[in-house]
Amino acid sequence: MATRKLTFYRAAILNPKDDKTCEFWADGVLVSETSSKGISRIKEILPYREACEKYVEDFGRSNLFEYRQGVIVPGFFDMHFHWVQDDVRLMPKDSLLQWLDKYTFPTEAKYASKTYARAHAKKFFKRLTSVGTLGGACYSSVHDHALDFAMSEVKGDILIGNVLMTMQSPKSLQQTSTEAIKAALRGMRKYKHRYVLTPRFAIATDPHTMKTTALEANRRKIFKQSHLSETPAEIKYVMELYKQFPAYKSAKSYTEIYHRAGMLGVRSLMGHAIHLKPTELKLLKSTKTALVHCPTSNAPLREQGLGSGLFDFGKIERQGIRWALGSDIGGGPFLSMLDVMRSFVQQHARRGRRQATFVKSLYRSTLAGAEILGVDHRTGSLDVDKEVNFVVLKGPPGKFKDPETILKQLIGQTKVRSQYDKQVLATYWQGRAL
Repeated sequence: MATRKLTFYRAAILNPKDDKTCEFWADGVLVSETSSKGISRIKEILPYREACEKYVEDFGRSNLFEYRQGVIVPGFFDMHFHWVQDDVRLMPKDSLLQWLDKYTFPTEAKYASKTYARAHAKKFFKRLTSVGTLGGACYSSVHDHALDFAMSEVKGDILIGNVLMTMQSPKSLQQTSTEAIKAALRGMRKYKHRYVLTPRFAIATDPHTMKTTALEANRRKIFKQSHLSETPAEIKYVMELYKQFPAYKSAKSYTEIYHRAGMLGVRSLMGHAIHLKPTELKLLKSTKTALVHCPTSNAPLREQGLGSGLFDFGKIERQGIRWALGSDIGGGPFLSMLDVMRSFVQQHARRGRRQATFVKSLYRSTLAGAEILGVDHRTGSLDVDKEVNFVVLKGPPGKFKDPETILKQLIGQTKVRSQYDKQVLATYWQGRAL
């Protein structure tokens, strides 16, 4: 008979189910069962007292991990971030397009060096694990080797794609259409469903390149990602630029341009999506495109964001459009999704949006992302039979009776935002402590 190993993790436990529901154990035990083949699954979660009675003969020094002041949550999903922009996340910001030209593009050009790219990949993805991010979608630079180094270092369900830049870009980063298509096809063949097709945005990627690669991504069932309607200036630039392309001259919106280029669909992720017209919302709904809200990146300048505006999640939800949260490193200044959750709640609270709760922010930073990526059957929450992928956070002192209160204390009371990076006690992926 095959032997199965039980492991027990004691802490307060939060298991998000949807925008309004989060299971909560003030003193719980997550029971992990590892098969003889080394596969770890969640067996059950129950109160500590019940676990003591049920597993009285199974507890031991080697298989009981107690985090008395800890809070266990699922691993975070960051659905929009640029690993190659880590060095510019705290640079001065004024407006999106100027910030790209002044800081972002020169920094990404440095990744032409294999030595530089390799060293930064090791450093960045180690940090990413240390803040508890185990899923999401990531942008690399135009360089094939930077993508390879990122893929070799990343842990978790994180898609990565090299950006395609064929026009309106600095010479150090601009590709020909042939080069960009070749790079995208290489990524799809080499990394299959770990790869995400990534035209940087409509300003930087010509429509022929987008359409050619999008058709191939659709054929292979590979995800696509880009940026949409982040600022009014960006939208104006896109609409003027695309008048030069006959097939796009009559396009009425930024969203329609992407639709004609084959970039929308059930496996499409569009970052930001702040300034959208009703017709665009209908198009996003009909194509089943998912959106990513990046509150820290779009926040006012005084909060170290780019001041782009605030995503209206209520309007998005009324249309039935799927969405999740992202840090947008380096438009966003901090890597931790706890900082993103705080910003989400605080910015929407200033607009009087009471639905922006901490429970909602946890769901949109975990299970919602897993659902969009189609991996929610095995990760994204702490349900029975799912993989043992979770994060242990430093819990606030005191006793709490409900998930909203403990999350408010856990996230909302931190005064120095950089401290969120140090709030993770442990990160577990597939039953292993990373």
